[in-house]
Amino acid sequence: MKHTIVLRRALTGATLSALLATATACGDGMSGMDHGSGNTPAATASASAQTNATVNDADVMFAQMMIPHHRQAVDMADLAPTRANDAELKDLAVKIKAAQDPEIATMTGWLTSWGKPTAAPEGHDMHGTGPSAMAGMANDEQMNKLKAAKGTEFDKMFAQMMIAHHNGAIEMAKTEQTSGANPDAKALAAKIEADQAAEVQTLQKILDRL
Repeated sequence: MKHTIVLRRALTGATLSALLATATACGDGMSGMDHGSGNTPAATASASAQTNATVNDADVMFAQMMIPHHRQAVDMADLAPTRANDAELKDLAVKIKAAQDPEIATMTGWLTSWGKPTAAPEGHDMHGTGPSAMAGMANDEQMNKLKAAKGTEFDKMFAQMMIAHHNGAIEMAKTEQTSGANPDAKALAAKIEADQAAEVQTLQKILDRL
């Protein structure tokens, strides 16, 4: 009889110990899961907020100035299908439009999210030749001449104007990489510099053989 009671007590103690160990393990697991799920969204939100907060005047200026700069390049590229004679130049014009249209949308979205105007600052001559003119931008007279040209004349004029235009964009992109703070804006600036430098080389080759 005493042996039976001792055995039951031993079994009861062992069962309780097992239950406690299981409960503790489950509790630790759930605690770990709660900890992970609670931190992930917060960490993501914090990282996003930090990226958005990292914006300085150079970033804003870069986007505000590059948007109209890109728009003129797209306007020039739109003329090529009906006026250009050189097949390679026509293909390049299509690539320029395909690259710069999405970049315009991206920079416009940045300025909106930063709470900044999408228009270029006052005092900048978008299409002039004075000291306030944007680097590489063609003036109204040049654009009108390009619109009136056709064939080889258009090809030469387009190549010359787009080379100057691209070199102006490269200059702006370099300034952003040096003075900007926003990582996305600086990354786009680096892409613009690389893409347009390659296109300048292509345009120069086309111009040399025309």
